Parts: sequence; C-alpha cells; structure tokens
Amino acid sequence: MSEVPVPLSAVDSIQPAIAHTKEQLFTRFRWGQWLRLALVGILAAELHVGGCNFGNVGQFIQRPKSQRDEFLAAPSFPHIDPARLAQFAGLIATIVLLAVILFFVFLYISSVFRFILFDSVVRRECSIGDGWDRWHRVGRRFFLWQLVFVISAWLFFGLIIGVPLLLMGASGWIKDPPTHLAGIAGSLFLLLGVGLLCALLFAVIQVLAKDFLVPVMAIEDVDFADGWSRVLAFMRAEPGNFAVYILMKIVLAIAAAIVFGIAAIIPALIVGIPCVLIVIAVMAAGATWTVTTVSMAVIFGMIAFIVLMYLIALVSVPGTIFFPAYALYFFAGRYPNLAALLNPAPAPPIAPAVPPPPVPETPPLPPTPEPIG
Repeated sequence: MSEVPVPLSAVDSIQPAIAHTKEQLFTRFRWGQWLRLALVGILAAELHVGGCNFGNVGQFIQRPKSQRDEFLAAPSFPHIDPARLAQFAGLIATIVLLAVILFFVFLYISSVFRFILFDSVVRRECSIGDGWDRWHRVGRRFFLWQLVFVISAWLFFGLIIGVPLLLMGASGWIKDPPTHLAGIAGSLFLLLGVGLLCALLFAVIQVLAKDFLVPVMAIEDVDFADGWSRVLAFMRAEPGNFAVYILMKIVLAIAAAIVFGIAAIIPALIVGIPCVLIVIAVMAAGATWTVTTVSMAVIFGMIAFIVLMYLIALVSVPGTIFFPAYALYFFAGRYPNLAALLNPAPAPPIAPAVPPPPVPETPPLPPTPEPIG
C-alpha cells in the first residue's frame, strides 16, 4: 500500500522543484534533451524571459545634421503613388491575415505541446514524436478550451472598451474634447483600471489551466469542462493555499524574468549584431522601400526572430522544467493520481531463484535370483 503524500505549501514546493530540475537536466546532462526541451518550451509557451526592446536601435544611427535639419524643415510630405500605396495596403492586409492564421495554428500546437511538456517533466524524458502521438487527442480538447478562452477574452475587452467609447461619442464628448476633458480623463482612468484588473484575472485563469487543468485532463482523460470541475473542487477545499500559490508564482516569474533576461543577452548579441550590420550595409547601399524590399525584410526578420527565440529558449531550459515541476509538486499532495505518477513506488525486489529440489536417487534393484535346477 503506497503512502499518502503530504500536501506541500507554495513555499515548500520550491525545493523539490529545484531538485527535480537539477536531476533531470544536470545529473544526466544530455544535449539532445536540452535541444528538444528548448523547442518544447517555445511551442508550449513556457518561456520566462524579460521583455527585450529593440525599437531604439534606430536612435544610434543618426543622420548628418544638414539632412536632419532639412528633413525637419520640410513643409510638405512627398507625393505617394496610389498604385504603390495599394500594393503596400495589400501587403499589410496579407501580413495581418497570415498573422491571425499563424496565431490559431500556434494555439493548437501549443495545446498539444503543453501535454508533451507535462509528460516530459513527469517521466524526466523528452520525446517529441512519441509525445505528439500520445497527447494530440487530449491536446485537441485543451485547444477547444483555449479557443473559447481567447475568443471570450477578445469579446470581453471589446465590450469594456467599445461600449464606453460609444457612450462618449453619443454624449458628444468626442466631438468637443476640451469641454469634457475632466470627464474623458476620469473615464479613461477608470477604464484603464478595469482593464488591468480583467487582464490580471484572465492571466490567473490561464495559469490555473496550464498548471492544474492540464494534469487532470492528462491523467483522467476528460474534457475541459469536467477537468475544471475537478480543479475547482480542489481549490474550494484550500482557497488560501491556492491564493498563496498564485502570489508565489508571480514572484518566481519576476525573478525568472530577471535571471533569464540577463542570460538572454548573449543570444540577443549573437543575433542582433549581424542583423544591425546587415541593415546598415543595406541602407548604405541606397536601397529604397518597395514591396520587394519590404517582403524580404519581413522574411529576414522572421528568420532572425525564430533563431533568436530558439537560442533564448535554449538558455531558458531550466525555467522551462522548473515551473511545471513547481506546479506539479504543489498539486501532487492534493491529487493522489498525480503523486503516483510523479513519485512512482519502487518496483518490488526480485526474489532470488530457488533451485529445484534434487531428484531422489532410485534405490538399487535386488540381485536377480539364480534359476533352480
């Protein structure tokens, strides 16, 4: 009979998660595992790196003073060819459409890879091909949840932003802003506060789905509705512990963003310096912005972005393992089915083979009597 695990607090779950990460990544260091886990971390959306801002690169490339003054003093904008404008508009529309399609494709892939990451942490072994075959059916159910969640969030934010704007337009505030400046400022401030609170709520729901809904769906093979009912039952039993868990998750995420953000400087330099040199060389060659050059810049930028993301994911593999492990060790003491997977009982020792009993020797037959006569 297996021993019932003791539920760990949000603070006490940190140490076993660190030990798990060390055991899986460093005790048996294997480059193949790191390379696969980096890809899984990207596709499962499990990266904990601070934001990087490359928008100020152009500030280091200054025009000569005479050209800058001439540009600032220009009284009018240059003439734009309507045909070229239509080409750019079509290009922008195509990019937006492709971005929307790629978003939903990535949402589906990340739904399946969320279970592959769960399986990799539990078994301490990452196998992408076998994991896809094993988890794509459950991943489709989680994709439906993500689809409902994303569309609901979009509609909700559209309502809380669109309705106040419609009301301000109907009341005439937008037509005469100076007259209603105080009301507009107060409404925008209130709208910003409500939007931040709702964004925080949606972020918490997403964390609960990744950390607790995924294990329940994976272990019990249920859809997201039944999975949420089980997760909410666990949360109702210990609301305080789960609230502390969310707070600790925020603190740990901030710390990880700082640590891995510093580690990401090296990949950023590896990718960023060649990109900046190429841009400077192209600008020095006198290239102009046409549909062809914009398309090439978009393709080149996407390739550079993919390479950068993979290198960042490679140095962030410890965070990719630690955070799911942290959630699992916190949840395992409250969910025995997960505890049985995370800490399987050792196999019983094999009893030594008992040699067969020796075959008794047959007693010798008495001598045959000699015949009489």
